[in-house]
Amino acid sequence: MERGAQPQPQQLPKSAESAAEDISKVHDEELLKWSKDELVRRLRRAEAEKRGVIVEHGNLMREVNRRLQQHLNEIRSLKDVNQKLQEDNQELRDLCCFLDDDRQKGKRVLREWQRLGRYSAGLMKKEVAIYLQKLKEVEQRQVEIVRENQELKEVCLMLEEERAARGRRSPVPSRVRDTGRLTQWGRAMEVPRPSSRQWGRRST
Repeated sequence: MERGAQPQPQQLPKSAESAAEDISKVHDEELLKWSKDELVRRLRRAEAEKRGVIVEHGNLMREVNRRLQQHLNEIRSLKDVNQKLQEDNQELRDLCCFLDDDRQKGKRVLREWQRLGRYSAGLMKKEVAIYLQKLKEVEQRQVEIVRENQELKEVCLMLEEERAARGRRSPVPSRVRDTGRLTQWGRAMEVPRPSSRQWGRRST
């Protein structure tokens, strides 16, 4: 009976089962100790794990590809944004150059106007000084003319008084009264005829 009985398949120890999940890592001697059912079960489980790993790897690859595509799209959009920013930057640089040139021109024009203003101010100052000097001379001349006029008035009054005094002392000759002229020192002199108002003052 013992010879006819089939040998029972040797079960894998728990330590070996936990330590050797992958058949490729199990030694040949230990594999020979396993039964066919155990080998088939191990193979099926290994194939299932490999298929799961392959499926998971495929899923991971799809996810990686999806994320990579997203990143590529983001990179393209960032490139477009970068290109737009570079164009804007170039436009701003050109605008800054134009404004700087305009500022330099403005500074040159301002310096020219300042020089012109200083020259005009100096010229106006000289002209004003000349005009003031002329005005001062005119004022002095006016004062002199007023003084001369006053002196002439006084002389005229004195002459008129002297003539009035002579008229009271001696009558005017008929020849002078008719012609209104008399000769003195070889030349003719115009003798103004006294008005009635003057005669009235003389009579008083």
